[in-house]
Amino acid sequence: MSFTSIPILDLAAAGDEATKPEFLRELRHALLEVGFLYLKNVGISDELFQQVITLGKGFFDIPEEEKLKIEMKNAQSFLGYSRLSAEITAGEIDHREQIDLSTEHPIPRPGSPLHHHLLAPNQWPSEASLPGFRETYTEYMRRMGEVSVYFTSLIAEAIELPKDAFSKYFDEDQQHKLKIVKYPDLQQLGKDGEAQGQGVGPHKDSMLSSYLLQATQHRGLQVQNVRGEWIDCPPIPGTLVVAIGQGLEALTQGVCVSTTHRVLSPAAGTGARFSIPFFQGVKGDAEFEDLETVGVGRVPEGVRAQRRRVVEAAGGRIDDVEFTFRRGGVAKTLGEATLRNRVKSHPDVGERWYPDILAAIREEQALAKQQASVPPGGAPVEVPPTAAVKAH
Repeated sequence: MSFTSIPILDLAAAGDEATKPEFLRELRHALLEVGFLYLKNVGISDELFQQVITLGKGFFDIPEEEKLKIEMKNAQSFLGYSRLSAEITAGEIDHREQIDLSTEHPIPRPGSPLHHHLLAPNQWPSEASLPGFRETYTEYMRRMGEVSVYFTSLIAEAIELPKDAFSKYFDEDQQHKLKIVKYPDLQQLGKDGEAQGQGVGPHKDSMLSSYLLQATQHRGLQVQNVRGEWIDCPPIPGTLVVAIGQGLEALTQGVCVSTTHRVLSPAAGTGARFSIPFFQGVKGDAEFEDLETVGVGRVPEGVRAQRRRVVEAAGGRIDDVEFTFRRGGVAKTLGEATLRNRVKSHPDVGERWYPDILAAIREEQALAKQQASVPPGGAPVEVPPTAAVKAH
């Protein structure tokens, strides 16, 4: 059996002792069988959500020269503005325009590990060009940080762990990330004769959990079930779409499932689709060795057995999207893997700030391509393992 729709959970039910057990049961189902869910009544006002949507759309209307002043390639942090079609997923160009933000940190001290450069101040649009943007998004990221930490404690309870089971993977000054994304429709892309386009290619989110605010009524987000079918995840007013990340899958030794998903470009003539995903952060210095070994002995056998039954019922199918948290890769820490993947996704930033990492990645990609071209029975080419963190 495989899911054909995305469950809807009411976060308010978790705050009432009378309804919390049923909420946790529904959450466990979503964690073990779907990897996605809608979440309503998250405790953020409709007014703030509407300000976030209005100002998020408004960002793309400011003059091009203002956006280019805060272009991503200006900074080592991969924070800032990305032009249309400047990012790559699954080896193909993503047709989207975006700005990346995070909860802010000071510039790292000299001599810090290279991946600490991901921690930095934001590149904000000027107040004159977009009044209220910085204040609104600073508040929204703060509030969403609180929601994500609370929800992670409920995830722990749903799989019968202590509510603070994942707290050791949070920094004291946590870095969460956020994107504001514009997906032009196929007509705007000059592809109005095509049936679909790649807004963003098939991938799994990294870290623990992500929370998507779908800011227009376009369909486009799709989630892949264990039969390989693409299930629509349409906008539902008053909800966030929660995706379980590969970090949580690793920490629970596969009990919580991270599910492949993609975004299709809007149909010709329907206008641009806007979305605002928030990504819960995880400590960048966390080591893969720890990430992979801590969970298996802690999740109760009854919960693990339930997940095994789900996998067996699906015929044991595993998709072909790379699993991020894999021991033995080039990176030893989550931060190192995150940096490598940011370089892979944004080679223009890599060329300017991380040319050695970019060169190594391109060599690995060339070897992988060579290996893929070896005929049956031919000698395989040894390809170095990688551990990439992809966050969308």
